[in-house]
Amino acid sequence: MKQTVVPSQYLLIALDLARRIARGELPEGSRIYGRSVMASEYNVSPETIRRALRLLADMKVVEVKPQSGAVVLSADSARRYIENFQGSADVHALRARLREQMEEYEDLHRRMAETVKALVKSRDTFAAAGEPLPNYEVPVPKDSPCIGQSIGALKFWQSTGATVVAIRRGQTVIASPGPYAELYAGDIIVLVGSAAAADAAHRLVTSKEVS
Repeated sequence: MKQTVVPSQYLLIALDLARRIARGELPEGSRIYGRSVMASEYNVSPETIRRALRLLADMKVVEVKPQSGAVVLSADSARRYIENFQGSADVHALRARLREQMEEYEDLHRRMAETVKALVKSRDTFAAAGEPLPNYEVPVPKDSPCIGQSIGALKFWQSTGATVVAIRRGQTVIASPGPYAELYAGDIIVLVGSAAAADAAHRLVTSKEVS
């Protein structure tokens, strides 16, 4: 099912102001009241209003004057902005969504790393109870399609169900590598997970193609 892209608040406010200008409600040459007043009207922060006005200024719809607010420049430019709004709004909204998803991914990775550290710290307890921590080592072949790609780009956890806790690179050990850590030929990936997850990781680094 296709998801609806919701534009950011400042884009919607810029669109509303452009429509008011195009209708003549805010005529050319008129001054748009201050950011604080507009922030109260739209129930947003003054910074959101500033971004909306800055966008309209870039499109030559208004002119933002320091210490004196914004002045309406062109109803024709307002109409052109309205016509072009949907495509640009989608791009802005998709970029905002991508940033949010990256932040969510990084937060998830951080929490997973904390959990893994706690598991490693408790390893002796698990071993004493006869339940050793399941960890595996997966070598990266010299012809692996994963070489040069980051753990995040490979969607390693989503693709395999395994958590990468370290990367051995020669005599160097990279502990708790983040999503931007890239894989090199000859790396040894140290991961925690089930045997099936380890098999999936092996298939990922040895497959001919990586999606």
